[in-house]
Amino acid sequence: MSYVFTRRFFVTAFILLLSACTSVPKMPGDAYSKAARDYLYGLQLWHFEGRLAISSPKDAWSANADWRHSGNSENLNLSGPLGQGAVAVELADGVVKIDRGGGNVQSSDQPERFISQQVGLFVPLESLRFWVVGLPDSAQDFQETTDGFVQAGWLVEYKTMQKSAGQVMPQKMIVSKDRLKLKLIIDQWDLQGFK
Repeated sequence: MSYVFTRRFFVTAFILLLSACTSVPKMPGDAYSKAARDYLYGLQLWHFEGRLAISSPKDAWSANADWRHSGNSENLNLSGPLGQGAVAVELADGVVKIDRGGGNVQSSDQPERFISQQVGLFVPLESLRFWVVGLPDSAQDFQETTDGFVQAGWLVEYKTMQKSAGQVMPQKMIVSKDRLKLKLIIDQWDLQGFK
């Protein structure tokens, strides 16, 4: 009798342990009330520091990421270990500028096409501005999924969330389309005093 009880106890404990390991993280649909979404859409200034990895069948790379959003302007600084290979990307009023240092600055009024030509990968830079704060691009239709949404053929998944200045913000997210995958881990958000 005690053998059966002990066996059942361990099987039950093992099943509970496994189910705890596979719990579903809280996603934007669960975390954001309408008021929170309205607040985030209206956010004029924000900043984060984190790490970015992009992979495709032809290439893969990773970088430290420092992104500052101010009104209609995006400033994204990417760098390797110890700041090596630093690249600054600025998007403002529909014009993108890429600064590779040493006076090597290029610009275009076709941001996504230009980025694609420069890095060999298509990255939806204008929509990414919304996606990194956990929102769909307000100018396009989207379909909700369990972990996020699909927009313009891109699957946007929020794997973990974090609190910053009382707001629930993405911590780990994956954006993918076809065989291109962009993974972003945000170490620190700065929303204090910005609205």
